[in-house]
Amino acid sequence: MFYREAGQYKTTYAADMAIFPIRQDRYGMALILFVAFVVIPAFGNPFLINSMMIPFLIFSLSAIGLNLLTGYTGLLSLGTGAFMGVGAYACYKLETIFPEVNILVWIIVSGLVSALVGVAFGLPSLRIKGFYLAVATLAAQFFLEWCFARVPWLVNYNDSGAIEVPTETLFGLPVTGPTATPVTRYLVVLTIVAAMAWIASNIVHGRIGRMWMAVRDMDIAAELIGIRLLRTKLTAFAVSSFYCGVAGALMVFLWYGGAEPNVFDINQSFQILFMVVIGGLGSLIGSYFGAALIFVLPIVVRSLPPALGLPIHPATAEHITFMIIGTLIIVFLIAEPAGMARLWQIGKQKLRVWPFPY
Repeated sequence: MFYREAGQYKTTYAADMAIFPIRQDRYGMALILFVAFVVIPAFGNPFLINSMMIPFLIFSLSAIGLNLLTGYTGLLSLGTGAFMGVGAYACYKLETIFPEVNILVWIIVSGLVSALVGVAFGLPSLRIKGFYLAVATLAAQFFLEWCFARVPWLVNYNDSGAIEVPTETLFGLPVTGPTATPVTRYLVVLTIVAAMAWIASNIVHGRIGRMWMAVRDMDIAAELIGIRLLRTKLTAFAVSSFYCGVAGALMVFLWYGGAEPNVFDINQSFQILFMVVIGGLGSLIGSYFGAALIFVLPIVVRSLPPALGLPIHPATAEHITFMIIGTLIIVFLIAEPAGMARLWQIGKQKLRVWPFPY
């Protein structure tokens, strides 16, 4: 009875096309932002912020990037982890060459570098699609993985072969390095993710998003009505790789504090793909649902049995996690291909007509 449209009249096209047309949705979003920006930094402990919230936001951003390509444009990619690595290594090189520039600038610029690489590997998408495009992006994954491990210039010829994150400040506060507090890093990540999610929402609700969805539904029909396939597909690859590159830079500089090449291996790409599949293809909020489930589930599996007095070996917990994730993927692909986002939509629709059945 609290979730109704009665009395909420639309008098302009802008109001009718708003992302949150119902007043209660706007209130709910304001409440979520208040909790994220105020309550969690004020009352959250370091474990919650550093080990759960920061990685959840980073994986959500990378899932949004893949969803723009796979969910909205219909182009399957298995190179997400590699594009995240491009962003991380580009940010590291730019920061070491120009240390006087603010680190946030290089995080965004690293996304642009990743976008250029994504466009280069997205060129075959005009001629191939489906399984063959997935194989092409898989080749990009392996090639970039090889570059990360075999090109010492990317890590400034470090003997360790890993990225070593220095301490950088923003308004006098350390945001990277060992002296940066979890709350500071969390607020920086949250601000970037919230801004980029808002931009992605505007993109998919605008002309570019409609072009992507037209190509996804039927590329031949989209071409017949005047949509240029090459430009549209390359735009999708560029935007998707940009988001993944920024997520990779955030992962290394504001979460890990350093990284080796195996951080961006094929397992990372599959993990983000599973987030998109379970969360919901073609849904931005589904990216958050998928990231929350895939990332939080291992923590729950490891911590819940000891809390109940049931000892469990870490390897056993890892195997159980794999089994649960595999089962969820099969169940969602068969029972609800639109993922958790569709379940969320069904729940909202039932609330709008409750207590009536329809």
